[in-house]
Amino acid sequence: MTQATQPTEARPAATAASRGPGGLMLAVLLLGQFMATLDVNIVNVALPTLRADLHASGAGLQLVVAGYVLSYAVLLISGARLGGVAGHRRMFQLGLAVFTLASLACGLAPGTGPLIGFRFLQGAGAALMTPQVMSMIQQSFGGAARARALGLYAAVTAGGVVVGQAAGGLLVSADLFGAGWRTVFLVNVPIGVLLLVAGPRVLPADERRPGGGLDLPGLLVLSPAVLLVVMPLILGPETGWPAWTVASLAAGVVFFGVFVAVERRVAARGGRPLISGRVLRAPGLLPAVGALLLGPGTWGAFLFTTTLHLQGDLRMSPLESGLAFVPCVAAFGLVGLNWQRLPAHWHPRLIPVGFALAAVAYLCVGPLAGGGVPYELLTALIGLGLGVMPIIITVALEHVPVEDAADASGLLLTVMQISQVVGVATVGTLFLTLARDSGSTRTAEYGTGWALAACALVAAAGALLLARRRPTVAG
Repeated sequence: MTQATQPTEARPAATAASRGPGGLMLAVLLLGQFMATLDVNIVNVALPTLRADLHASGAGLQLVVAGYVLSYAVLLISGARLGGVAGHRRMFQLGLAVFTLASLACGLAPGTGPLIGFRFLQGAGAALMTPQVMSMIQQSFGGAARARALGLYAAVTAGGVVVGQAAGGLLVSADLFGAGWRTVFLVNVPIGVLLLVAGPRVLPADERRPGGGLDLPGLLVLSPAVLLVVMPLILGPETGWPAWTVASLAAGVVFFGVFVAVERRVAARGGRPLISGRVLRAPGLLPAVGALLLGPGTWGAFLFTTTLHLQGDLRMSPLESGLAFVPCVAAFGLVGLNWQRLPAHWHPRLIPVGFALAAVAYLCVGPLAGGGVPYELLTALIGLGLGVMPIIITVALEHVPVEDAADASGLLLTVMQISQVVGVATVGTLFLTLARDSGSTRTAEYGTGWALAACALVAAAGALLLARRRPTVAG
């Protein structure tokens, strides 16, 4: 694989990181990423006991879940830029500290209101921490080592969602020390403290970087733009899509238009826009962004609808339903960690082929939604297909200069997050509507089948688009 364009002075750091503390450094980074991903879903299975304990309303429960995702998605790009300005290690440590303290506060929350507020704070900590993971991988590893690190990163990101389901069920069922739902938050505290101690010892030191800045005009426009789009997508399905959700989406589109105009003006004045044209012009980045708008959306929708089906129709426990995804995640990791072993001339074709394989598996898994070995094998095929995500990320970062790694990381993470939210909102709404209309005894046939058919359609569209414009990945 072709080495990403880097300044000459950055190469010794990459060599040192790969030769010396690379393993420990990567472990700290990925464990931080794992915790942030875990907390998107781990609270879901604790909602019934949380509702009984705190007497929370339905709207309150929605905000407990959505508050984290909202602040996380809105602040990701800003967190990435702060890392580029103030230092990636410093921002990783700061975000980790905020995340850990907020997790402790969530676990000790006396009521629904404080819990919602602490969940927003927890998401803000994750938004500061997680962009630094991809940025430090981009800056500290090169060539095959970077591709392996990105493969592990993608596997951890995908696996964290599934483990969140199983771990939440296990912790709530165990009821450690009578803490009930609180353990799903408190489990982060000892891990966070351990990482805070280890971070300064193994993470690369921050370097002074000339120029740059926060681009406050861009930040002030982009944050509400993302909020206006993400908030109705999260809350709309549960509230029946009232008028405010449509108005919010329309306003979000307007704000994104204003953001483009503001960024052009910042660039014309010689400033450094939040998303620079240089980053967007990097070879392979825009096709990769398009792929990340499609693939993670089908993954999020698949997890959402299948989890409801397994726990609702098939009466599986949260732990059992989480374990049912193990073949899928294992297959995902198998591809992500081993694609470089294949001949180099195959690499450009793997991405559209992977999307096509996932499309076929999505289409076939619905009729077998009653479970069993064929069902597990098909979910593994989904994992094999979407296992090309590390290749997409590698392609996206391949020619991004190291000084732009933070901006590219923030953009990719935000796209992936919004993609999953859109997938759950659209396909999840289709699933819930069909399940309600068809009756519980036919949910698997109607709700699950049609929802996964929609995932198949999106994945197939991605395969066609990527086949027409395949990025070049050199061996």
